[in-house]
Amino acid sequence: MASSTEPTVEFFDDLASQGRVPLLHSTSGTIRIDLDDGGDTTHWYIAIDKGDLKVTHRTAKADAVIRTEKRLFDGIVKGQVNVTAALLRGVLAAEGDLGLVATFARLLPGPARSRVSFLERQKEMAR
Repeated sequence: MASSTEPTVEFFDDLASQGRVPLLHSTSGTIRIDLDDGGDTTHWYIAIDKGDLKVTHRTAKADAVIRTEKRLFDGIVKGQVNVTAALLRGVLAAEGDLGLVATFARLLPGPARSRVSFLERQKEMAR
């Protein structure tokens, strides 16, 4: 299992600690993210109910599924890799409710020297 200093773990821990995300106030659905790490797969399951979030490691069926390598997703959550570009290059696969995937992508940090993610703006405003 991953240590808490890994970028993906930190991202999902932070996401879970948000509890309610105003950006998602009209969004409901489930997303499962399957991350391959050399043959081992880690699952992240995000349940959204009108902005309320729960993050677990369930392997249940979801409205949308994202599959990629753990190393690539670490780059995405660090703002080093653009999720849309990864999808277009075919190194990240998404299936199911692509609108839900697009909404989730808004929570991811942008590349350096670009606009920050919604979650980063929320943190800054809370300070």
